Amino acid sequence: MPDPAISSNDGTFDKVLTMPVHYDQVGIWSEVKLAIIKEYAAAYAKILDANRKKSIRSLRWLYIDAFAGPGMHLSKTTGDIVDGSPLIALKTTPAFSEYHFIDADAERAEQLRNIVGSRKDVHIYSEDCNKVLIRDVFPRAKYADYRRALCLLDPYNINLKWEVIETAGQMGSIEVFLNFMIMDINRNALRRNRDSAIQSKIDQLTALWGDGSWEDAAFSSAGKLFEDPEKVSNEQFELAWRERLKKKAGFKFVSEPMPMKTRNNSVIYYLYFASQKPVAAGIVSDIFKEVSEQTGALIWLQTRISNGLTRRGIQ
Repeated sequence: MPDPAISSNDGTFDKVLTMPVHYDQVGIWSEVKLAIIKEYAAAYAKILDANRKKSIRSLRWLYIDAFAGPGMHLSKTTGDIVDGSPLIALKTTPAFSEYHFIDADAERAEQLRNIVGSRKDVHIYSEDCNKVLIRDVFPRAKYADYRRALCLLDPYNINLKWEVIETAGQMGSIEVFLNFMIMDINRNALRRNRDSAIQSKIDQLTALWGDGSWEDAAFSSAGKLFEDPEKVSNEQFELAWRERLKKKAGFKFVSEPMPMKTRNNSVIYYLYFASQKPVAAGIVSDIFKEVSEQTGALIWLQTRISNGLTRRGIQ
């Protein structure tokens, strides 16, 4: 297996990486998610670049990945090495003004540094994203400063905090792809035998939701006057989460999520898109619809790859 290459300042890859490389294995739905991000990032950059040229010369746009990983992945489907979100962003044209990649795992962050190389427009952090985003990154994307940002919140489990989501929504300048880990939540925090739920996961869910109101959303006593409340369906719980993104976090437009599933059709997580712009939400909703209407995720992915993944943007 060949080593990846280090990017030069112009975004090309021309130096061989000699450090040991770690690859996460990713399934078909992860590849679909990356393809969705790739397609939307291209449209996003084209739209903002056109706005900059037309009317707002000082307009700048940032790419933010809160769980960036090591930069490259190994496809379970094909056995090929595939670009992770950071490399997808770095190869997007027109280019983003700044890139902010965060991973709490020092080894992953170091590998990404070696792949990316020395670039002044790239910032890599090896810290808890819940702290870094609020303290260092989101303040660089203020609406009044003509800054905009596309942010990927794709946690490995449910260790994301509500403060991050709410801050992004209230800033008005940040669009978000958000992974809601329903399988982790169901298995560990919303067990039917509530006494067996894992307390640390309950605490994480409370931090993700922002308060304890998730319990009212997750369990219903309807028709159970003398019995314990029953857990609601995934669809009902995700709808409560979607409404919270709009009413509490302040995103004007939140897509109906894309459910990412196992082979036996169990939902692993829901992928949401949240924005203040109807055009942005419309583009992503169209992409989500295309995926759901195909006979399979792999077919959609192959179709998009063959079409270059870049057909959207300014007409």
